[in-house]
Amino acid sequence: MAPSHAVRCCQRGLSWIPVVFINLVVGWSYYAYVLELCIYTIPDIAEQVIYLLIFHMIFAMFLWSYWKTIVSRPVNPSKEFCLPKPEKEQYEKEERVEVQQEILKRVARDLPIYTCTGSGAIRYCDHCQLIKPDRCHHCSSCDQCVLKMDHHCPWVNNCVGFSNYKFFVLFLGYSSLYCLFITATVLQYFIKFWTSRFNRNSGFLRAKLCQMKAIQNCPENQLPDTHAKFHVLFLFFVASMFFISVMSLFIYHLWLVGKNRTTIEAFRSPVFRGGTDKNGFTLGFSKNVAEVFGDEKKLWFLPIYTSQGDGYTFPTRLVTTDCEQQTLYHQHISKCSTDGETNGRLVGSDGVHSEEQKEDVATMNDEGPMVAVTMENES
Repeated sequence: MAPSHAVRCCQRGLSWIPVVFINLVVGWSYYAYVLELCIYTIPDIAEQVIYLLIFHMIFAMFLWSYWKTIVSRPVNPSKEFCLPKPEKEQYEKEERVEVQQEILKRVARDLPIYTCTGSGAIRYCDHCQLIKPDRCHHCSSCDQCVLKMDHHCPWVNNCVGFSNYKFFVLFLGYSSLYCLFITATVLQYFIKFWTSRFNRNSGFLRAKLCQMKAIQNCPENQLPDTHAKFHVLFLFFVASMFFISVMSLFIYHLWLVGKNRTTIEAFRSPVFRGGTDKNGFTLGFSKNVAEVFGDEKKLWFLPIYTSQGDGYTFPTRLVTTDCEQQTLYHQHISKCSTDGETNGRLVGSDGVHSEEQKEDVATMNDEGPMVAVTMENES
């Protein structure tokens, strides 16, 4: 027990190395940009003020979203998805897989679960000993099941899932903007660095004189020959490389948000009772975005939790609704038409759909799950 506990502690400590590395790079970039570039290199006061104001606004949003992603712990399934004690004992004693599945099906009958394994079996986690809700997966790094798990990110030392996916997307967006702003504003001084370097090789006396003078007295196409040059050089290269890598990841996750998919679902489509459907959770672009960022657009760009849902149940398209739900719905419609009821605007008194009613049903088929709304007869 003791050695395994020590190994686990070492693993937890080592898992923070990527986070420490990112914070060291960010801390150095702050020093290089604010002091070495804006204070010591840029001669124009107005340019300094503008750069510093914009930089600190982006920097604050970047750090806010980054640390919200780190400190927001993954949400685990509730005890409702754990097997009751009698069924759990029966499941553990039983060795036949088909009998174990029958036990799981009896328990899952009362749970809001519509996805299954590729073979049609109930998704059960033997490690956590619970039935997995839809879009829930077990993370070996966190050693727990995570609701709407997207992936485990070592750079935040956390699982990205239902509780922090919005923060993660904002972190990618603001980090891309942070790197882009640094690259764009440092570019002209990066060019001047190389210009002054070549001029120094052709005229050592001129560069030496520039070093002794104030920044304002240097030639317009040169920078003072100080250590600030090297900070400008590396700042440009580091910001450019990080921008390319982070921006590509940001675009990919924006695509996932628009499709209402997780990274896991993008590589392995979810399996419903009616079969595999990669667009099973797609509700249309606007609804997909609202599921992650919420309905209030003014809060979309703030690292404040506004995601919709509870992480256990998710609206699905009609094509992926299980057969039991469709059967219950059609039985309800048939009963209404037989009794001559006018429930909502789906079925008329003669049990026949009107053209307007058919359009409503078709719209629900395209946009998402079918929902029957019961209304009193107006007459």
